[in-house]
Amino acid sequence: MAGIASLTMVGVAIGVATLIVVMSVMNGFRAELLTKILGLNGHFTAYPIEREFTDYKQTIAALEQVDGVSFAVYFVEGQVLATGKGNSTGVSVRGMDAENIAKLKLLHDAAEQGGWDGWDGSQGVAIGYRLAQALGLSLGDKIQLINPDGAMTPFGPTPQIRSYPVNVIFNLGMVEFDSLFLYMPLEAAQDYFKLYDEVLKPGMGPLDPLASDEEIDAAYERIDRVTAAEIFIDNPDDIVTMRNRLQADSDARPLILTDWQQRNETFFSALQVERVVMFTILSMIILVAAFNIIASLIMLVKDKSSDIAILRTMGATRGAIMRIFSITGTTIGVVGTLSGLVLGLVIAANAEPLRAFLSNTLGVAIFPPEVFFLSSLPSKTDPMEVAVVVGLALCLSFLATIYPAWRAAQYDPVEALRYE
Repeated sequence: MAGIASLTMVGVAIGVATLIVVMSVMNGFRAELLTKILGLNGHFTAYPIEREFTDYKQTIAALEQVDGVSFAVYFVEGQVLATGKGNSTGVSVRGMDAENIAKLKLLHDAAEQGGWDGWDGSQGVAIGYRLAQALGLSLGDKIQLINPDGAMTPFGPTPQIRSYPVNVIFNLGMVEFDSLFLYMPLEAAQDYFKLYDEVLKPGMGPLDPLASDEEIDAAYERIDRVTAAEIFIDNPDDIVTMRNRLQADSDARPLILTDWQQRNETFFSALQVERVVMFTILSMIILVAAFNIIASLIMLVKDKSSDIAILRTMGATRGAIMRIFSITGTTIGVVGTLSGLVLGLVIAANAEPLRAFLSNTLGVAIFPPEVFFLSSLPSKTDPMEVAVVVGLALCLSFLATIYPAWRAAQYDPVEALRYE
């Protein structure tokens, strides 16, 4: 019987540990994805309406004065074809100046090769390390960008082709971002996507046809614009309140606001459904272990029937017999639950080293980043969820002892000792 009790205890421990590890990994995935997505993309994206976004600096200054806003950045965005050493792929170009890049700590601190010093006047670009691998590029190499919406000719638009040196290679730790995004200085991006106009300065009359280049340059001023702005708020979950506040309390120009929940609604809803389903399915392991407790206690009752009868003849009450077997079954559940708790916390805390060890040992990519988006296996243990798992295991273990203990208490001493 000791062997059966030990196996039952191991079953409870495995169920508890598995549930803790899986929930911790799924929490880690959600937290890490949220950190990466919201570390690079704002909680709100603001697009201009009514007129072009030429007053972006004043708008950003006004938005940052709204209570609850951490900071805001502006950028130029466009889609182009990037070509390296024989390979090509579509990329998303973002033009940002050094001041705004410094606000994005995730991007600023992710530079593995090169740096952001002198970024605004560099005329170079920053690319993710996976994009660099795909195009066969390294620091200092030229990357060619092809924009189909180029100069207009009598025969239609011609592609615009320009080459830029790679000045920064960054590693954000998220496959999609490291493969897709390319950053260039704001002014260079405005020139590339033609987001500026040269207009005569106020008060300037018609220019002399014989005016020099210097006089022409002095007579014109550059009016540039950006595509959109990203707004980062203190509490990412306080979307409704902040939307109303941004639209009502700021002195900014009219903007269309889209929040991160709208942009990623399907993705994070799928993650939430998966968490609930996985918790429900893996809870069945603990339920099976609870049934094992029932089976082992019933066998123990059958094996100890004569001992139960002797105790009854010595004056033990039915309640006393029930308590004895309840304590026995509960002890199995408690020891198994505590063992599973320790095992689960240890594995959850070392999920990535264990994944790397198993991958190297077996020679198989476990949780490949191309499939799971992240370059490492994250794990985040939620004390509340751990408490729920432990409470569920203890509750099921206690409930599993009730029926066998009741059966033991119903034994008739006369019938049990008749054939002894």
